[in-house]
Amino acid sequence: MNSLLPKVTGSLYFRLFLIFSATVILFFLVITFSIRQIDENWRRERLNPLPVFYLDNVRLLVDAIGIPPDLQRAAELARDLSLTIIIRSPHINWQSDDESDLDISSTVFVRTLSDDSQMLAAGNEQVIRVARGGYEYFLNRKAPSLSDYDYIVVYIGLGFALFILFSNYWLVRRLMEPVGKLRQGAEKICEGDLSYRVEVTRKDELGELTESINHMADSLQSMLEAKRQLLLAISHELRTPVTRAKLQLEFMEDSDLRNNLSDDINEIDLLISDLIEAERLSTQHSALILDDVDFADYIRMLAEQFQHYEGGLVVDLPAEDRSMRLDKLRIRLLVANIVNNAIRHGRGRPVTIKASFEEDQAVLRITDQGEGIAAEHLRHVTEPFYRVDSARQRNTGGFGLGLYLCNLIVDAHGGKLQIDSQPGQGTQVTVFLPAADGLRG
Repeated sequence: MNSLLPKVTGSLYFRLFLIFSATVILFFLVITFSIRQIDENWRRERLNPLPVFYLDNVRLLVDAIGIPPDLQRAAELARDLSLTIIIRSPHINWQSDDESDLDISSTVFVRTLSDDSQMLAAGNEQVIRVARGGYEYFLNRKAPSLSDYDYIVVYIGLGFALFILFSNYWLVRRLMEPVGKLRQGAEKICEGDLSYRVEVTRKDELGELTESINHMADSLQSMLEAKRQLLLAISHELRTPVTRAKLQLEFMEDSDLRNNLSDDINEIDLLISDLIEAERLSTQHSALILDDVDFADYIRMLAEQFQHYEGGLVVDLPAEDRSMRLDKLRIRLLVANIVNNAIRHGRGRPVTIKASFEEDQAVLRITDQGEGIAAEHLRHVTEPFYRVDSARQRNTGGFGLGLYLCNLIVDAHGGKLQIDSQPGQGTQVTVFLPAADGLRG
């Protein structure tokens, strides 16, 4: 029993139950108090029995109105004392309140109050009739309306109700704060940041869920790290037989068979190199070898190796250059992969390489006029081993590691890789890299 109590009191559902229960009770108390205050005020207004009030004051009222009646004085008394006064005679048919729905023609006799006065009933209203000097005076006290005090009570009650609502909202929002952190953590993990962990600050169901998500991220990170280590080990082990095969080829006579074997071995060697480079870049401790590089000049130098492209290569560079901290070998690999893709899929049409600077970043755009990429493939083309051509013919592309490597290189530099494409119109690959300060002419 002692161990069950902390678990129940620390439960998220129990806290929500307490919050909503307290809200209902407080609402009930506020509304009950407000209604009771208004009701008591109304009761006080009506507690003075109508007959007693008029018996003590009826003579004074009638004397003040006068015989014959002073209608202006009667109107003033009616206004000051919250009365409805009706005066009837063969020559007068006067009523102080034109909006009153009091119908004295339907009054019913209740009892005699004095020699010249009677109590009558008109529906639920009490009316005093005084006959004097040939005139009939009908006096009725108006039903009390909400006073300033009543309005104050209502407004205070509404204020407390709003305060309770906002307090309830704040408590529930505070109680559900871990949900936002969980969503952020799930998005980070979904984006590939398996090192991200959600801070555990609670011991209820949401705290348990947070620990489960963190444990899931630990498991995923362990499995991926084991996969990387296995892939790196296999890739390194494959280097030895590939090297032996290359040596054996040197002793073979020139022939078509030798050339085909050489091409196949070179492809295997390239695949192993790409795999090793990809796994190096995807590890948390990958380090770039950074040098000061004039960005536009370096792009011009890299573009020179593709000038043999028959479709034509258009190089557009800015008039002013910037010095940047880059890993030259990996930027070379980045440009080579993107341009080779553009040439391979460019259908013999011009390929454009454009470098520019936008605010605090360098931008490299490589555009072809090839067959383009369908929308359903765009978000997958930077995944390892993914190829739009499912047949994987050698004349249509490589192993599906090129754009994956490019994305890793750009990400390692703190940049962003963006691919835009329209089927039949071509593809544009844009690389955004953070630029160092300092323009150079």
